[in-house]
Amino acid sequence: MARPKKTKRVCSLPENNLYGPIQINRHQQEDVFMTVEEYEVMRILDYEGLNQEACAQALGVARSTVQRIYDNARQKIADSIVNGKRLKIQGGDYKLCSDFDEKVPCKINFCYKKRQDE
Repeated sequence: MARPKKTKRVCSLPENNLYGPIQINRHQQEDVFMTVEEYEVMRILDYEGLNQEACAQALGVARSTVQRIYDNARQKIADSIVNGKRLKIQGGDYKLCSDFDEKVPCKINFCYKKRQDE
């Protein structure tokens, strides 16, 4: 029996959740779907420039899980760019920092939500 999926901690939802080619191909009906936690891993690793260990701590998962999520996200971005498909960010197994108990605030120094509040 497969292990249940662990809920990942995400600082905030993306401001934009749809990306794609400027010129729309009428025959192109297929979209690529990226989960919110895949977006968060890309944000932490590539935008924030942190390592997988720090990312794993932020999401509350194992480093190997971060590597798997990152590989999936990169594959989806490549598919979107190479094949001219729209990329939609939605769904996944996550919980926002703001949904956690206020007594246990987000301890992540690079938390996007913390920077917005400052």
